[in-house]
Amino acid sequence: MMISRVVAITRATPLELLIQRFGTFGQAKFHLQSRGESIEWYESLHARLEAGLKTALSHLPPKLPYTRLSREHLDRFLFAPDDAVMVVGQDGLMANVAKYLQGQIAFGVNPDVSQYEGVLCPHAPDQSGHILQWCANLTQFSAVPLSRDSPANAAGIDGLKIEARVLAYAQREDGQRLLALNEVFVGHRSHQSARYRLHVTDDKRHAQDERQSSSGLIVATGTGSTGWAKSITTQRGITESMPDPEEQRLAWFVREPWESVASNTQLNFGWVKTTPLGVISEMGEGGVVFADGIEGDFIEFASGQSVEIGVAEQRLNLVVRGR
Repeated sequence: MMISRVVAITRATPLELLIQRFGTFGQAKFHLQSRGESIEWYESLHARLEAGLKTALSHLPPKLPYTRLSREHLDRFLFAPDDAVMVVGQDGLMANVAKYLQGQIAFGVNPDVSQYEGVLCPHAPDQSGHILQWCANLTQFSAVPLSRDSPANAAGIDGLKIEARVLAYAQREDGQRLLALNEVFVGHRSHQSARYRLHVTDDKRHAQDERQSSSGLIVATGTGSTGWAKSITTQRGITESMPDPEEQRLAWFVREPWESVASNTQLNFGWVKTTPLGVISEMGEGGVVFADGIEGDFIEFASGQSVEIGVAEQRLNLVVRGR
């Protein structure tokens, strides 16, 4: 495949966020010291993250141009179809990036294994050049969502493969739309009781409706089934198999449903396949829909407004280790 540019995406380190908050390094240091804390941990982490980024950039092919992009500029950046996207940082950063891509290959670099799990960003910094060379050698890849049987998905080729990870979408009746790599949340912004009507249609086209009061709804992808959804399945003892990352199936959960004279709890867990899940808000204020835990990037969900949540056409073409 043709790669014309690498887009290296990072986010501010905890030290940089401290300095942004207090204006200078000295002020940040004084603030911590006045509370009996030290800035040394922040400095050490910053140095490790910067070293990992420097290593990843130094191993890029020397004649291949790259640009560095910070997370807060994602919504204003125009990705080219033949960009390769290198995410350097924590796994959540890959989820932030996924919704802005349109089929480009992406891979995640873990700059500090002592700090980050490396589930979505598993690759060592010094492997960036090897990964890009492997991508460049793909002869049957184009910037469209891959299918499971794509030649690029043959497991274990050179230790790498591409997974076409499923995303979920949430769309309001007025066209406002969010994409999620992990999960969509529907509920009250303060996580207090949310009131709504839930509409579910199963594979046999049987429809069910229920008025509910709960802590909100979570609709998770296969990628998200190891995150927020996992804590719910563990706590509730749900043993059904969760979707695989490439499977066109979502799992939905009602958090802490409350049974009363005005609300029921029969619909509390299920699947979204071909027919989207439907929700109609009955919240006078405070109702929101957000994706991947980013509460600041939300869609209002007030009384009378509706949202449907389903499997998006868009995919994240993610380079992972073959298995």
